[in-house]
Amino acid sequence: ELAAEVWDNGNEFFPATSFQISNIHAGTGANNVIPADIEVVFNFRFSTEVTAEQLKARTEAILAKHGLNYDLAWSLSGQPFLTAKGELVAASVEAIKEVAGIDTELSTSGGTSDGRFIAPTGAQVLELGPINATIHKINECVNVADLDALTKMYEGILVRLLAK
Repeated sequence: ELAAEVWDNGNEFFPATSFQISNIHAGTGANNVIPADIEVVFNFRFSTEVTAEQLKARTEAILAKHGLNYDLAWSLSGQPFLTAKGELVAASVEAIKEVAGIDTELSTSGGTSDGRFIAPTGAQVLELGPINATIHKINECVNVADLDALTKMYEGILVRLLAK
């Protein structure tokens, strides 16, 4: 039921919140012993349309209605965030256009980010990195030429911001 629940519908910047099971284990490993308990590790990939507290409350309500004996240990790795268009975004868009010749699209599709630790300070947060076609895969790598272009983009961003 948790996996089928519609937590929200997302918004123009985020896909709908999803419930992800990352690990399930129970028992001793013997095939003739009924396990006394089961442990399920899960997480939410959530949008700005729902809060961590709302997810907790709804999860506990779903579990409680089934009369389960359970313990939950919650750990929040970070809140979803959005950076409004401002000087950092403008400088980045211009530098990317200058170096790569492309019009950028602001997106939150890059996955979990360390920006989640900076955003609560109120700073503008923008992540710009190499093409991540092999991210989290065996033999993860980047093209050296992409790093050269990225360095030029960073320089262009700094020049624009520091010139003001």
